[in-house]
Amino acid sequence: MIRTFLIYAFSLTLLLSSCIEDSYLDGDWDDITNNDSDSSSDNENPSSSAEESIDLGGESIIVCCEGAWQWDNGQLAFYNGATGKLINQWFRQKNGIKLGDTPNDIIQLNDTLIAIAVNWSNIIQFIRPDGTACGATEEIPNNRRMCSDGKYLYVTSYAHVCGTQYFEKGYVAKIDLKTKNVIATCEVGWEPEGVKEYKGKLYVANTGGYSYSENHEYESTISVVDAESMTIENIFDTGCINLYSEMSQAGQYLCVNSVGDYYGTPGCTVVFDCETGNTITFEHPATCNTTDGQFFYTMGTDFSYDDEGYSQVYIRTINPEDMTSVEEIYNATVTEKLKKLKSPYEIYISPYTKNIYFTDAMDYGSSGRVYGYSKDGKEVIPELKVYMNPAHILALPRKK
Repeated sequence: MIRTFLIYAFSLTLLLSSCIEDSYLDGDWDDITNNDSDSSSDNENPSSSAEESIDLGGESIIVCCEGAWQWDNGQLAFYNGATGKLINQWFRQKNGIKLGDTPNDIIQLNDTLIAIAVNWSNIIQFIRPDGTACGATEEIPNNRRMCSDGKYLYVTSYAHVCGTQYFEKGYVAKIDLKTKNVIATCEVGWEPEGVKEYKGKLYVANTGGYSYSENHEYESTISVVDAESMTIENIFDTGCINLYSEMSQAGQYLCVNSVGDYYGTPGCTVVFDCETGNTITFEHPATCNTTDGQFFYTMGTDFSYDDEGYSQVYIRTINPEDMTSVEEIYNATVTEKLKKLKSPYEIYISPYTKNIYFTDAMDYGSSGRVYGYSKDGKEVIPELKVYMNPAHILALPRKK
């Protein structure tokens, strides 16, 4: 009987609910205090204070913590790269409201605007780089991943509705950044996930992840959509099913994670060439993947109900130009640290410094951890203790 990772994640959430204190549900928890005073607490680097200015990696990052699905406890954490100080519940502190249920993606659109896809709250939340909320789009339920060409924001959705429009399968929506309104949509495959823009085309990875509850099979396709007219131009079959989770882009190449069917079909990594439509498959999963613009860096775990859980962690660097793969990321220091993570949850490379950041969800029901290293293996941030399930990271450009 077919299941999906969503079912597993939901079961895991229910299992963990008994060990998560009630105070965690709204983020008011004692061991990660939202304290912006000068006093030392678990969310600050003990060697720093609000007054001193030290350079720890030279950039600030936003950590998007999913919380627990359907518990309305997503959080943003902000790490100040100049002071070495972390503020948990950053969005709530700045705006006096909750972020929402299960934030699923975060991207910077321009110098003054950031978008957050809050999946189960069915909103796209817009904020300024200082954390101030500045609008939201509420027409895209079950939103998933985003990309932008600087003028428009493109968002995938598992849902069958967008405003007054109805779809048989999933779709990608186009949002005007000036008005924050949906101005066009295009139906793609079942339960579309990752989306990237290349030369005016949108490349959308389809999962078919609801195959257990809807009358269809897993998807193995990438839909190509003309971004201007929002119409389908092509569909490529990768030969790998359930193209779920992250999609990274290095020039003309895309790195996509194939989850498999959680039984006999294992996960793998798909590298897709937008120029030729060719696909190369690597026989290891890429549950988390990122890029420095040249190489892909992947960290993945197989999940199988037959094996009653997760298998080994696969750590790889892929060169899309010659399609080679090595069992290392950056250097031995970073690689060994990644191998020691209890529950690897995200990996991200800053486009500004090439620093690498990664997270550990620990037991999925309490505070997670964030780590950061330079390309030569130097630790650029202390171990950060953040909220539950830190799943997405965004580096901010340094102020000049």
